[in-house]
Amino acid sequence: MDSTKPYLLRSIYEWCIDSGYTPFVTVVANSELDIPMDSMNSGELVFNIGQNAVQDLMIANDIISFYARFNGVSKKIVLPIESVKGIFAKEVNQGIAFQDNSNLVDNQDSAIKEVSTQLTDLVVSEEPKKNTRKKKTQLRLVK
Repeated sequence: MDSTKPYLLRSIYEWCIDSGYTPFVTVVANSELDIPMDSMNSGELVFNIGQNAVQDLMIANDIISFYARFNGVSKKIVLPIESVKGIFAKEVNQGIAFQDNSNLVDNQDSAIKEVSTQLTDLVVSEEPKKNTRKKKTQLRLVK
């Protein structure tokens, strides 16, 4: 199944642009990125991906890529979708943050097992109902 993350990223980006806001993305800092590491803050990088800040922005299903300037030098930035932590509008600080996916699969598996166990317990604890027919009522016409 495809991840919803790239679709949500694109929709929040469109909302920012349509509303006149500046879209920012936060990503997990990666040593493979060819950018000055002094831009990093607590293991995260924040990129302004607004139309005036970057060129050739592409938000695909597996990567975000764009050209940005660092200290006057244009660099192509390619970010794996998995590294994106969130996207928000700078002016109103609204957007979406994504949870850490490292525990997501384990959490889903345990939740599925728990629900499955509850359903099994429910089915086993219910005894088949006895066929109890109600007696027909005897109605008479009274004058």
